[in-house]
Amino acid sequence: MDLLEQIRGVVGETGLIVGEEVGKRPADWTGRTSCKARAVVRPGTTQELSEVMKLCHAARQPVVPAGGLTGLVQGARANGNEVQISFERMRKIESVDPVGRTMTVQAGVPLQAVHEAAAEEGLMYGVDLGARGSCTIGGNISTNAGGNTVIRYGMTRENVLGLEAVLADGTIVSSMNALLKNNAAYDLKQLFIGSEGTLGLVTRAVLRLQPAPTSEATAMLALDGFENLTRLFTLVGGRFAGMLSSFEVMWNNYYQVIGVQSGRHKPPLVAGHDFYIVVEITGNDPEADEALFTEVLGTAIEAGIAADAVIASSKAQRDAIWGIREDIEGLVHAFMPGVAFDVSLPIIMMDDYISGLDEQLHQACGEDARMAVFGHIGDSNLHVMVSPRPCNSETIHQAKELVYKPLAALGGSVSAEHGIGLDKLEWLPLSRNSEEIALMRQIKTTLDPHNLLNPGKVLPEA
Repeated sequence: MDLLEQIRGVVGETGLIVGEEVGKRPADWTGRTSCKARAVVRPGTTQELSEVMKLCHAARQPVVPAGGLTGLVQGARANGNEVQISFERMRKIESVDPVGRTMTVQAGVPLQAVHEAAAEEGLMYGVDLGARGSCTIGGNISTNAGGNTVIRYGMTRENVLGLEAVLADGTIVSSMNALLKNNAAYDLKQLFIGSEGTLGLVTRAVLRLQPAPTSEATAMLALDGFENLTRLFTLVGGRFAGMLSSFEVMWNNYYQVIGVQSGRHKPPLVAGHDFYIVVEITGNDPEADEALFTEVLGTAIEAGIAADAVIASSKAQRDAIWGIREDIEGLVHAFMPGVAFDVSLPIIMMDDYISGLDEQLHQACGEDARMAVFGHIGDSNLHVMVSPRPCNSETIHQAKELVYKPLAALGGSVSAEHGIGLDKLEWLPLSRNSEEIALMRQIKTTLDPHNLLNPGKVLPEA
């Protein structure tokens, strides 16, 4: 019997998409590309996926997992020889434990649904990012997603207590630990978190929840000079301590394009300053927290650290501030054709790095080349959008060299939070040494000897 017919027998008619219908599905979040897979398989349970992988393993059929398709490194791209595994039918929140502060979910649950379910119990999930409405927990786990609140709650890795995964041969590894403390030998879940579906396909997870804060304060500040940026970070980090949940920075080249010129937002502060900072705290004493927030920002103004500031006085104003910072769709429209970068490096080195990059970019990629910079500065993460002129494969590769190569000497990383996928294969050795990569290959070979799980992603060819 044909492999796809065998798979249909496992997942049913609604669980398998073939033919022209495959091409009608998007290959990424932009909607500008179409799926090229041989077929799309939509299992409804872990057991169904296990049976599907047993069939694929016997037939040596490679598979590519797909979540919300919001990744930016082509980690879910499938070709005509590969079968896409979609988790869109595995969207159940199985349980919430308000005492132990955990939530058990299937891999296809959107991040926003997790936030809403936690809120109903007076709790919160510590991972948040702009794609919350589309990205899925399985995708977040496979890429070790970061986002806006890493400075307080950490990456996805710090917010997953246990998980379940299906290996290349169909074996189910169920490590659904719900304990904050569990030192019983190897922590197997860490193999799958951040491995982009190359070692196993995550099907379920136990998420760690936090008590929901009862107060929230948000502001945008305008600063001139990188020294003032570091002074502000030191000030708010010291005064707010554990309440500081976000410290987001937009260079003027981002704020000017997105906040002002795009016409998509009403800018809360005038353009022209060097940096625009989003500072947010959360706590549990609304009156005292608001007073402290106002006092600290007042100190920043009086000390000459900040040139201007606006404090959100309503949810609508808060959403407007964050709307500028999270308008990735607007950024893509403004800078396409172009290329997006996600890197990390020590904060104190960022100013020289960006200044040098700006100068070299115009020398190598044309005087009309454009760049926008923003990021989660509090956790050393920068996002850089570059539009070379002309924009072609040669100038894009030149831009990648300019962005990535200096990171090796700075102790930086070519991927802060988006993963490697296909886009960064060439550049991984800048951030991982040969011994590390060799060990990664050994792990991959042990768990997936026939290279069936998301082949060609993450690890460069030997």
